[in-house]
Amino acid sequence: MEDSAAQIAADLERRILDAIRRGASMEDIADLKDSDVQTPDAAIAALKDGNARFFSGQATRPEVSANERRAQIMGQTPYAAILACSDSRVPVELVFDQGLGQLFVVRVAGNVVGEAGLGTLEYAIRHLDVHLVVVMGHEACGAVAAALMPEERVAEEPEHLQALIRRIQPSVQNMPPIRDKKARMREAVLNNVRHQVSILRSQAVIQEAEGSGQIRVIGAYYEIGSGAVDFLVGEDDLRP
Repeated sequence: MEDSAAQIAADLERRILDAIRRGASMEDIADLKDSDVQTPDAAIAALKDGNARFFSGQATRPEVSANERRAQIMGQTPYAAILACSDSRVPVELVFDQGLGQLFVVRVAGNVVGEAGLGTLEYAIRHLDVHLVVVMGHEACGAVAAALMPEERVAEEPEHLQALIRRIQPSVQNMPPIRDKKARMREAVLNNVRHQVSILRSQAVIQEAEGSGQIRVIGAYYEIGSGAVDFLVGEDDLRP
């Protein structure tokens, strides 16, 4: 797999150099960089393969040449959009072992769907032709932990932080009693992922894109300790 990726990168570099020698424009060079991931299923497979390289210690940390960076000035062709948490322990491109221009990432505490984030995802769908939207929560999420706090403690937080926490609270209310704290947090994070996926799927632009087959909307859970991502792909996995 790594040899294949290296061959693809080498071939792209060769074609870019050939284009430069022919006097190609930056637009022509940018056209060479169209993503080879063209379907939702291929996008899921690419993320799974990249994460497998990451957690097994075989990450390639895809680099690009100076010519490829220059080509990106004219446009971008990401194949997936990721709504992830802002947590510094969750570097999305590294977790999926993806390079420049491959992922369109929105990060906000608690991977919460808000107006700005939703607009950003709509842009990715309408104008960048992404094939996948992923809501990714993670182990030990502080924003989800805050949503589990008693209301009097939430009320002590700053105004805008309270508003963010309240976007998570519906997903963690009425949780079944789970004595193990780690297991309880995992379930709370997964509930929040499913809740945010449900919100996204209720939006007209996303409904249209998913209905046409352009995209799929899935969930994911990143384990900080292992580096592995669990994918919530089936409808049963995503049901709130």
